[in-house]
Amino acid sequence: MKQYWKQTTVALSAAALTACMLPCMTSAQTVPCPVLSRNCPAYAGNGQASSANDEHYFSFWFSNAPDYLAYDLSAASQEERSRVILAWYNATGQYDPSILNGGSTNGVPSAYTIEINDAPGGTYPEDGWQVVDTVTGNTLHSRQHVIDLNGTANWVRMSISEGDGKSGGSISLQMDIHSAPEGKLDSWIFFGDSITAGGMMNCYGSPFAELVHAIDSKYFPAQENGGIGGIFSTDGKNNIDRWLASFPGEYVSVAYGTNDAWGNQTGAEKYYENTVYMMEAILASGKTPVLPTIPYATESGVNTYLDDYNAMVHKIYEEYPQVVKGPDFYSFLKEHPEHLSADGVHPSSEGYAAMRQLWAETMYENVYTAKGDTTEHPTTPAPENRNTDLNGDGATSVVDIVLLQKYLFNLEQLTPAQYEIADYSLDDVVDAFDLAFLKRIVFHLYQ
Repeated sequence: MKQYWKQTTVALSAAALTACMLPCMTSAQTVPCPVLSRNCPAYAGNGQASSANDEHYFSFWFSNAPDYLAYDLSAASQEERSRVILAWYNATGQYDPSILNGGSTNGVPSAYTIEINDAPGGTYPEDGWQVVDTVTGNTLHSRQHVIDLNGTANWVRMSISEGDGKSGGSISLQMDIHSAPEGKLDSWIFFGDSITAGGMMNCYGSPFAELVHAIDSKYFPAQENGGIGGIFSTDGKNNIDRWLASFPGEYVSVAYGTNDAWGNQTGAEKYYENTVYMMEAILASGKTPVLPTIPYATESGVNTYLDDYNAMVHKIYEEYPQVVKGPDFYSFLKEHPEHLSADGVHPSSEGYAAMRQLWAETMYENVYTAKGDTTEHPTTPAPENRNTDLNGDGATSVVDIVLLQKYLFNLEQLTPAQYEIADYSLDDVVDAFDLAFLKRIVFHLYQ
């Protein structure tokens, strides 16, 4: 009888899964930046340091300033850790509460240093730390830092002197260290209003990074959610230069317009001027702008004006060919209004999940493969007359890939019915070969 509650053929599955999941280099201009710090030895003065770098983005390291979070990266090769991205994340709902009246942070590190150490791995070093970056007066709920380790430093530490603006203040964060070879960094930030704020946190469901990784396991982008509820394109224009100065990555999405259009508060021309300013600021900073369409809404106060505003998005596409076209959320939600919540503007939780999936699929097509990736992707069609929808949402997609990956890593269970579906290779065993088969199915469906 099949054992649905555990992996079978462990030796074969582990070997095949390792081959399937390890990052590899391609000729794409966007260089894969795999995570080096997942479950590496983690140290802190207080709290459970391992909660900051496990596979669950909904778990956090909690402490009070002053304190530190340090990772032993000695298991990574010198090449992998010659240059890295340190990305830390806090669960405060707004990217920058300082621009909102009454906005507050929740455990955000407000003053800290980034430090490295050449000491051998295995024992936490008490001295020998070298400061490579210093931040004071921080109000952002996430940050990224590109650090040269020169292949000699084995340790990276974030030493936090203030949390929520004061010594003794609380600290709550996750922290990833990504390998960052020379070239375009696989690093993203998503600026926008409440729709972005509610949908693009990496601790909500399967995040953008995991969905991209599910499509192509070479990639695991660093990602920040730059969403702030209730703001307009004017707020984005007024703050974009300051925000860009804090973001060392490559891809910058700008997704305002819903609040502008709600009651036609700014006017489509003003929205266009603000968005053009942001596109030009991103280009001037040497980064790549990404612009999705403004999402469809059934609320008449928004819906009445959306055509005029989205006409400005398409005008920008024509005038600025350097701008990467983001997902067409207008068409997607117009075709699937069931993904909207009761207010007819904000997506439901299922809608947010669908939007993240569309982000991953669209960016894989418009950024990763469009930048020169010559990897051959299999196109085997789904078997006829077979149910391939693993999670039962009515579609075979990257969400099913994520579920199967989590099962193979012993992170989630499969029901007996799901186990039967997941045996794509029809050999009575669910293993990495079934994962590869499912990926071929999904890639075919979305080509």
